[in-house]
Amino acid sequence: MIVVDNIQKIFGDKSVLHNISLTFEKGKVNLVIGRSGSGKTVLMKCLIGLLTPTNGAVYYDNKDFYNLPFAEQKLLRNEMGVVFQGSALFDSLTIEENVMFPLNMLTKQTQQEKLERVNYCLKRVDLVNVNKQYPAELSGGMKKRAAIARAIAINPKYLFCDEPNSGLDPKTSLIIDELITGITHEYNMTTVVNTHDLNSVITIGEIISFLKDGVLGWYGTKDEVLISKNENLNDFIYAQPITQMIRGFITS
Repeated sequence: MIVVDNIQKIFGDKSVLHNISLTFEKGKVNLVIGRSGSGKTVLMKCLIGLLTPTNGAVYYDNKDFYNLPFAEQKLLRNEMGVVFQGSALFDSLTIEENVMFPLNMLTKQTQQEKLERVNYCLKRVDLVNVNKQYPAELSGGMKKRAAIARAIAINPKYLFCDEPNSGLDPKTSLIIDELITGITHEYNMTTVVNTHDLNSVITIGEIISFLKDGVLGWYGTKDEVLISKNENLNDFIYAQPITQMIRGFITS
């Protein structure tokens, strides 16, 4: 479980996150939704330590992350898997080398043990016979799956995905969503997903946080999001054709 307590982030004279408090639950897919510029990525960077909050605290299973000694912070970071928006695979490394990268950095496993883990993770994301290929040789969806394989290579307790469906067609997006959900439940991880993909909200979002202009505008479950009377949330949710159709079924 991750608890965000009154987080604020200021850049110069601009406040990007305004006193956000929420909880990301273990073993569930926790979505953070909102339009571009709402503060989703800044919040995620504060969660994983790429940005330091101006005020507030982040607790990982009751550990105050930003008040831990550096050595303990490093150990906690080793329990985080991250899937970046653009996949962030190393172009000069093969897929096998990309997935093995965190194992080389963070473990003392033998080469054989690392290779076995790489092959297991690639199989888990349904990527076979791609070990010696380079990222440029893969489709967008395959790159995202390779990025997920790399993120879970160290068997993390916490998984963070920033816009995992960005640039993907609807069918491939569904595959990525199902993969993230399956891995979350299989490993009982605390998973946080930034997205503005309404299909993801409807299909995999178990706990949903809605940000608007850096403010937590709504917090609830997938079932509650479609019947919410929050005007800002509804303006975001029902701007999409698929949710307009669903709303018609709900209100008919």
